[in-house]
Amino acid sequence: MWKNVKKIFGDENTKTLKSYQKVVDKINAHEGEVKALADEDFPVKTTEFQARLKADEALDDLIPEAFALVREASQRAIGERHYDVQLLGGLALHHGNIAEMATGEGKTLSSTCPVYLNALGGKGVHIITPNDYLAKRDSQWMGQIFEFLGLKVGLIQHGIYDEGRRDAYAADITYGTNNEFGFDYLRDNMKFSLEDYVQRDFNFAVVDEVDSILVDEARTPLIISGPTEDNIEKYHQINKFVYGLSREIRKEEVGKLPQDQVHNIADNLEEMEDHDIVRDGDFALDERARSINLTDQGSVKIEERLQDLLVKDTSLFDYENMEILHHVNQALKAHYMFNKDVDYVVQEGQVIIVDEFTGRLMPGRRFSDGLHQALEAKEGVTVERENQTLATITFQNYFRLYSKLSGMTGTAETEKNEFKKIYNLGVVVVPTNKPLARKDLSDVVFKTVEAKYRATVERISELNQKGQPVLVGTVSIEVSESISKLLKQKNIPHEVLNAKHHEREAEIISNAGQFGAVTIATNMAGRGTDIKPSPETLEVGGLFVLGTGRHDSRRIDNQFRGRSGRQGDPGASQFLLSL
Repeated sequence: MWKNVKKIFGDENTKTLKSYQKVVDKINAHEGEVKALADEDFPVKTTEFQARLKADEALDDLIPEAFALVREASQRAIGERHYDVQLLGGLALHHGNIAEMATGEGKTLSSTCPVYLNALGGKGVHIITPNDYLAKRDSQWMGQIFEFLGLKVGLIQHGIYDEGRRDAYAADITYGTNNEFGFDYLRDNMKFSLEDYVQRDFNFAVVDEVDSILVDEARTPLIISGPTEDNIEKYHQINKFVYGLSREIRKEEVGKLPQDQVHNIADNLEEMEDHDIVRDGDFALDERARSINLTDQGSVKIEERLQDLLVKDTSLFDYENMEILHHVNQALKAHYMFNKDVDYVVQEGQVIIVDEFTGRLMPGRRFSDGLHQALEAKEGVTVERENQTLATITFQNYFRLYSKLSGMTGTAETEKNEFKKIYNLGVVVVPTNKPLARKDLSDVVFKTVEAKYRATVERISELNQKGQPVLVGTVSIEVSESISKLLKQKNIPHEVLNAKHHEREAEIISNAGQFGAVTIATNMAGRGTDIKPSPETLEVGGLFVLGTGRHDSRRIDNQFRGRSGRQGDPGASQFLLSL
């Protein structure tokens, strides 16, 4: 029945696009008019639009002229002209929707039209990106268009202090990451005077990679904390106990497990094949639930060995010792659930978190509730004092502050119900400018990880011999460096892009589409990265995206796949998996 109804009336997305197309036709009708303008006339037109708004003309009435002006400004400032489908995406953003545009279709350029239009009112527009690299890149790149039009552009980056931040927020358009915007809000709310605030009205926000920020990280709390009176020595004592416990388990448990698990136990206890196994010894581990619980036997050992930390004449489970029990559990998590070069890295004597969604380092961010201290003790670096929470907000609640919110991504349709329910945002799927030419090959599954890695290297070698560039996707820093070692053994030149090498990101990405290039990357390369294949590359099949494992989120896999076949270019993708 519903299929017949759609045939008669059309689905909602089609109707929306048809209504937008009428506006695009009006925008195109102004093209001759704006082409006749001299360069110095563009800021004058901006002043004219601002005056019309002050005279109570509706913002929507300016759409055809303003969008046409931005398109011509873009052509002159950066040499890029908006396609009609990019104007459709811009209209979706202006009307407070999420524009789903396939990777490579120019989401960043598409956003310039609605951003310019909404900045004319003088209340500011915030463009939120997932990382500092994209914020800086886009503010410099798209900023040329806005400055050509006479608007001011600001950039919020880590390390900028209040005066610089206040100036950036006072600009017509402000770029920055979700973290920077959120923490500035928290810091402002801790100040005693409104005059000291750096932010102003929450007018209009465009969120790049909106599914990552508003869904994946929606409930991530931003926390401003202050130091507490903390006994650092307890972390070292508990760490020694847990380290000793792990050695006992290696000795006692190996004989009780099936033979195919013995190798994993001996190498690394936390990598057992059965993630739900419950140990007969000191604690039970459930990796799927990410929980660890002490058994009665383990509790007895704690009482025996951590007497110095327990309140005299009390039991471990007495109220007075709940904090010690909590820190033991955190130490167990640090040893058995958090892996170096996967969940965090150690650099210059500090434990730095790796963002599980973007693969990027998050300097300055710390795990809460003593977990970060447990990791510091585990890695033998200086243990910092635990902090107390002074102010906190989730991204979900922060982005609800805006009068108008919109976003763009290559993968939003699968989460459209959540966007509507939580943020009242619709999803408009924008058609591609050219038909997709990428070939998505079937997954290949191997019995063992070793067999998969061998096949990965063989596949890379085959493609490299004919000059086809390869982007190899890995789920962790550790895996990316393992594959790098195998390629070095085969004398295959390559680059590695992960959180450890992020400072060379722009250089590595710019070369990844060149003839014969081999690039190994974590999911850092899955979002916001524009890999442009050279003409020679297109002749041998375009960029080949080779995944070495599926991510928990299908959207992240789709984002990674979308690095190839942009703007109708040839390309291919495939995932190699293991049991």
